[in-house]
Amino acid sequence: MARKPAVLGGKPAFNNKIYITRPVVPTMNELRPFLSDLLRRKWLTNDGPYIQRFERELRAYLEAPYCATFCNGTLALQLTIQGMKLSGEVITTPFTFPATPHVLYWNNITPVFCDIDPETYNIDHRHIESLISPRTSGILAVHIFGNPCNTEELEKIARSHGLKVIYDAAHAFGVRLNGKSIASYGDASMFSFHATKIFNTMEGGAVACSDGHLYQKLRDLRNFGIRGEEEIVDTGINAKMNELQAIFGLINLKKIDETIKKRKNLFTRYLMNLRKIPGIKFQKITDKTSYNYAYLVIEILHEEFGLTRDETFICLREEGIIVRKYFYPLCSDYPCYRGLPSAKRELLPNANMVSSRVLSLPLYCEMKEKDVDRIVEVIFSIHYHAGKIKKKLHQV
Repeated sequence: MARKPAVLGGKPAFNNKIYITRPVVPTMNELRPFLSDLLRRKWLTNDGPYIQRFERELRAYLEAPYCATFCNGTLALQLTIQGMKLSGEVITTPFTFPATPHVLYWNNITPVFCDIDPETYNIDHRHIESLISPRTSGILAVHIFGNPCNTEELEKIARSHGLKVIYDAAHAFGVRLNGKSIASYGDASMFSFHATKIFNTMEGGAVACSDGHLYQKLRDLRNFGIRGEEEIVDTGINAKMNELQAIFGLINLKKIDETIKKRKNLFTRYLMNLRKIPGIKFQKITDKTSYNYAYLVIEILHEEFGLTRDETFICLREEGIIVRKYFYPLCSDYPCYRGLPSAKRELLPNANMVSSRVLSLPLYCEMKEKDVDRIVEVIFSIHYHAGKIKKKLHQV
């Protein structure tokens, strides 16, 4: 017999809330020698020795010829678009974090929303060519939840139309596709190192590319355009990463492979058990992908599960399980974008469908297998009691 859900008066599964993520952080023993040296040097920012070392180690890990760090991923992406001199229109996905279209707006570029593949959740290359106009200068694709886009088709389309391809790889640190680092694809890839990401520097980001001129441009733009003590070469801003962020990165970079391994074990346990519950669907990840297990996302299929995503969300929150509706609402539904011709709901049927169904479940290294099992048990109990729950939630 399934347990009584909290929404029906049962005891919550977790007295202390279990959050969707918890960052990997250095121990004091790991930090202490770095901090002592940092305080002794008094070189806190402005391309210090730890930033220089961190960028070298990032290049090696990402297998990228060039890698520039930034204080956050949003500015990294915004300045990459400026550095590439994109203009007019850029085709992107509506199923993403707001920063993706916002960086286009801040570059005076109109985002053109393209529908997604309902299985992978990524931008659907089959719709892109119909959206290309004389004003189109690039494609800004997102590796959603760390799941690689169809890079081969995207870059084939871009080459035939003379467009740039930038990947928002905020979720994709450590991912490999066809045996190569995900940073190997496109004209540039941006990685976010926000505390919610699989690899973090508290806040931060980086751009990997193979173009030395773009790399130098990014270094100039992130530092007010200052290249030398008396040389200002561009109209840049302050987007530099500081030395403490770099220290976090250096320590956490040594842990990333173990981090991915731990997450894989939890991810696999989730899937093995969730597959037994009717009405739950998963993002499709190709066998050509070496995944980083950054997110555990499920779709709630109302008819089979018995409840909608939103009803399920309420039930899980009542249990002390902090799930998130990633990504809802769609960017195309924001007041600032909904007036765009490409934002019409009838043009984005798959994105609207997936956005109405998805839930991100807790997944982080400190989680225990028993936490995963308990969450699965709760989801089963919600499904089992779906009829009673629906009446309870909608009673007048």
